[in-house]
Amino acid sequence: MMQLLFIYGPVASGKFTIARGVAERTHLPLFHNHLIVDAVTAVFPFGSTQFIHLREKFWLETIAAAAAAAKSLILTFAPEPTVAPDFPERVSRLVEAVGGEVTYVALDVTPEEQERRLVEPGRSAFGKLRSLDILREIRNSMNDCMRAMPRPAMRIDTGAMTADQAADTIARLVRP
Repeated sequence: MMQLLFIYGPVASGKFTIARGVAERTHLPLFHNHLIVDAVTAVFPFGSTQFIHLREKFWLETIAAAAAAAKSLILTFAPEPTVAPDFPERVSRLVEAVGGEVTYVALDVTPEEQERRLVEPGRSAFGKLRSLDILREIRNSMNDCMRAMPRPAMRIDTGAMTADQAADTIARLVRP
């Protein structure tokens, strides 16, 4: 049976860092958000019609193939307005249709901590948002998208614990 650990949170909430720690602890593959985002933005601008279509197609086809092969994995996801609001539900239906399960984990971060992290040099390794002006402009719409996500099995304030502590906590949700 496939288990999809769906870790979501706003920009700079620690999704990649924490998910990498969960992957190390559980030996599950990490299908992180920027694998697809960076691949598609190499050809089409973020938010363009082509970008939105291809990003979703790659996400869904990869998850569907993993579910059909009973291959568990970790997905990181940043809820934001260019993603269809029903995307999480469609992911759940794909996985559950073949007897798998999705476990949602929400990461939260205060605006002050988010802004501090946003400009850290490590964020340049992928095409991650690093502009405080853009973050401040889109923060409210991202917060609306976070509130529209499915109820998580666990919610973690990433400013209240280290990435290692968060990874340890989340890893306990994974079936042996």
